[in-house]
Amino acid sequence: MARYTGPTCKLARREGVDLMLKSGVKPLEKKCRLKTTPGGNKRGNARGSDYLDHLREKQKLRRIYGLLERQFRNYYQRADRARGATGDILVRMLESRLDNVVYRMGFASTRAHARQVVSHKMILVDDKPVNIPSFQVAVGQVISLTEKASALQMVKDTVALAQTLPRPEWVDVDFEKMQGVYREWPAHENVAQDVNTNLIVEYYSK
Repeated sequence: MARYTGPTCKLARREGVDLMLKSGVKPLEKKCRLKTTPGGNKRGNARGSDYLDHLREKQKLRRIYGLLERQFRNYYQRADRARGATGDILVRMLESRLDNVVYRMGFASTRAHARQVVSHKMILVDDKPVNIPSFQVAVGQVISLTEKASALQMVKDTVALAQTLPRPEWVDVDFEKMQGVYREWPAHENVAQDVNTNLIVEYYSK
């Protein structure tokens, strides 16, 4: 499957915010120089427009979850057909991806790392192996690491760091058992505080 393999700092600088594409707890500001664009210009010099505002919000959310344009558009179309606020449903669907849930639980340092962990058959969903990163996790399902994955030093280091960081309230994690439960759908305001999904809806509605 095609995926972005370029520098993650370039994406963060383009959007002007930390997209959580790098592991670690240190601020990304100095390393990626978020106050400048990828071309080295100071942010804010470009002439804005409604279309540009809509595009930037769409790109920001798409890049946070590491999706290509076609994938992201498919999620939007499914959210648009569902009953309820399209923006809220879109975020809920993205947040329910298996690779994202693995990342949220602290079993991977980034969403890209989580995608790799899932693809390498290191994850069980209700004790059954699932290697599809886009698999939609349902409320109440149990996500766990395989015994082989739990023994890897890289995974142990990632989990050790995760235990020192705050975790979302919609997941319950037992690091001793190396498993967690997707407890409830996350509220939109707790997930995409810096993303205006109304602008994304307007972008695709034109």
